[in-house]
Amino acid sequence: MKCDFCGNKAKVFLTQLVEGQMKKVCLCDDCAQERGVTDPTGFSLADLLHGGLPDPAGAQGQVEKYAAHGAVKRCPNCGFTIEELHKVRRFGCSECYRTFGEEVLQLIRGMHKGMSHVGKIPGGLVAVEVRNQRLEDLRSRLEHAIATESYEEAAGLRDEIRRMSEAAADPGQSEEVAS
Repeated sequence: MKCDFCGNKAKVFLTQLVEGQMKKVCLCDDCAQERGVTDPTGFSLADLLHGGLPDPAGAQGQVEKYAAHGAVKRCPNCGFTIEELHKVRRFGCSECYRTFGEEVLQLIRGMHKGMSHVGKIPGGLVAVEVRNQRLEDLRSRLEHAIATESYEEAAGLRDEIRRMSEAAADPGQSEEVAS
């Protein structure tokens, strides 16, 4: 068998079950060492499967495009090159994100279903958002009640805002204030 990266004789064979399908990667000794397969602390088969296999139509095509014109795209801050990004799959500095933005988008498109996160929201965050929206609504109603000189209604809204604010400061009471 041949290495999936360079075509030399493969000596390292990796297999993993991903989403019910078996994924195989064949590597020669040099490619295995370059990608950290021989270092158990620095190797991630998932990283290799998600973005490590050659993709001439995607981000790898961008590397070849720069190489064909004799230009090597480098980060102006740290000097990191796009070739190094493809080898180590990490950036040299924070400026690399802007410098290699186009290539990173190509990598993300290859690894994920979409370009925006639509995953789960932590339960505590939902409760905080609901409470903040409720407080905003109460404050708006309070302003309107004061403007229309409905002082009894304003006093009730003020008291409810105060209770909700105190409950937010003391999370143990948040269960009691549900109205």
